[in-house]
Parts: sequence; structure tokens; C-alpha cells
Amino acid sequence: MPEKTIRSAADIKAEFIQVYTENIKREGADKLLDYLTNKSDFFAAPASTRYHSAYEGGLAEHSLNVYKCLKAYLGRERVKDTYKFADYTDEQIALVSLLHDICKTDFYKVDYRNAKNEKGQWEKVPYYRIEDTLPYGHGEKSVYMISGFIRLSREEAMAIRWHMGFSYGDPNDRNTIGKAFEMYPLAFSLFVADMEASYYLEGETGNS
Repeated sequence: MPEKTIRSAADIKAEFIQVYTENIKREGADKLLDYLTNKSDFFAAPASTRYHSAYEGGLAEHSLNVYKCLKAYLGRERVKDTYKFADYTDEQIALVSLLHDICKTDFYKVDYRNAKNEKGQWEKVPYYRIEDTLPYGHGEKSVYMISGFIRLSREEAMAIRWHMGFSYGDPNDRNTIGKAFEMYPLAFSLFVADMEASYYLEGETGNS
């Protein structure tokens, strides 16, 4: 696994906004970006409590990582020539990757607990805990939130809904997930990109 470096939240935010504004042009995109920037904690939030990108700005950086992984995956010769995946637009790629985890906005809260420091003394240390004020699931929650601002195509919605693949949800969903991957290659591609970013660019375990 490559060595991880933590960038400043300001640098992550600037890059995210640049990629977003250069690629996502459809109606309502400006209002959604205003929500992320001024009405939520998206750019301050972590991507998980302790698994991957569990630091300030981690959610936005994870989203950027998924964007880069998705672009690279869809650009592979085998994906284009053997699998015959569609030529997805720059807007579609940016939209599903940058926004797939929007459900994690205002989701993680900083709290404190007692722990011993290196000198054996007790002290209060910060940690992230989950406080879900909109218990609407994960991928489906992201689709719901995005749809309040911009219109998604069916394939975009499927990609975001099932980006966690077989690692999330009711085991009874597995046939549905497999069918979604078969019917909508963008859904499978986003799942692959999310796993690559989560496991190999960011954390040691999992996609949380």
C-alpha cells in the first residue's frame, strides 16, 4: 500500500470545487455545490469513523480519490474494447464519484473520551461518532439528497445506489446488486473505484 499523506482540508476543498465546476454543468449543480460548501459539513467531514480517511477533509478527499480511480478504470483498454462499456461523459464520471458519499454529510460528530497518553496519564481525546439524523440508508440516501438539487439518469442513480456492492445491506439484496451490475456497467465501475480508493489509497480496512 502506498504511503498515505494527509493534505490540508483547504487544499482538498479547492481541488474538489475545481473538478466539480469544470465537469458538472447540469441545472441545479450550482445550488448543490452551495449546499456542500455553505450549508453542510461536507468539506470538514471524515469519510469514516476510523477505517479510511478518518480525518478533517477526508470525505472530500475520498470522493476525489474515487473520481481519479473511476476515470482510470473506465479508460482501460480492456474495459473499452473487451467489455464494451459505454463512453461515459466527463460529467457522468465526476457526478457519480464526487457525490456518491454525500450521505455522509452531517453524519459524523466529534466527541471526546478518556484515554491514556504515552506517559500513562489519562486525558480527553477526540474521536468521531455517528449521529444519523436522516436514517435513509447509504447509497439510496445519497441518491435522495442529490435528487433534491439535480436530475440523475437511471444509470447514474443505480451507480450511486449500489456503489457499496455486496459489502453493504441485506444479504437478500445480493441478487438485485448482481443484476444492477449486469445492467448498468457504471454501477460496477463505481464500486470498483470505491473499493480501490478505500483499500489501497486510504485505509487499512473496509469501506465504512
